[in-house]
Amino acid sequence: MQEPEYVRQRVVIPDLAYVRRALAVAGEDLALEIVMMVGCGLRNGEARAVNVNNLVADDVYRVHEQIHSNTHRPAKLKHRKVGEFREVPLPRSVREAIERYEEKHGTTKEGYLLRGPSGYYTEPMERRRVRALLEKSPVVDGMGMYGFRHYFASNALGSGIPITDVAEWMGHKSIEETYRTYRHLMPGSITKAARVLDAGLWDAA
Repeated sequence: MQEPEYVRQRVVIPDLAYVRRALAVAGEDLALEIVMMVGCGLRNGEARAVNVNNLVADDVYRVHEQIHSNTHRPAKLKHRKVGEFREVPLPRSVREAIERYEEKHGTTKEGYLLRGPSGYYTEPMERRRVRALLEKSPVVDGMGMYGFRHYFASNALGSGIPITDVAEWMGHKSIEETYRTYRHLMPGSITKAARVLDAGLWDAA
């Protein structure tokens, strides 16, 4: 007997207006985390580990660790071995946000920007700030912090960036995960394929 296919929970993607309003009411720390998620597609823990030493080029950010939600310390990336990393696009606006934050608040000696009493941006800090953020933001049913990462995928796929690249940048275990989650963001692909294939058939005739 074939097992039923896993049905993913509904993906809630904020629009640009919501992102802008959220950034306007979020505190500086949480705002930087949101910027890293919408601009680079990072997971929450990866965004908390934002580090100036990861700016490896003007338009490239290297992701090689996250702040673990339980230990509140740097840890390896999800679906990656210790020492492995991935590189993601670094939009100019994101780089400028990092530079502004560094200029105003400085970094730890290791280069981390977001920090708390233990030196790192922790899960309890996250929960308090997110709760306050969502209370101040317009109500969107099912919206949470992960929605800002979904915004990155929506922006990339909607702009015609190949799903293979998006899957790599987001650090998914396989492209199947990306496809199942964001297939609905590419409704024109089947229509386009049919048109291209039809043209090829007529040429062959």
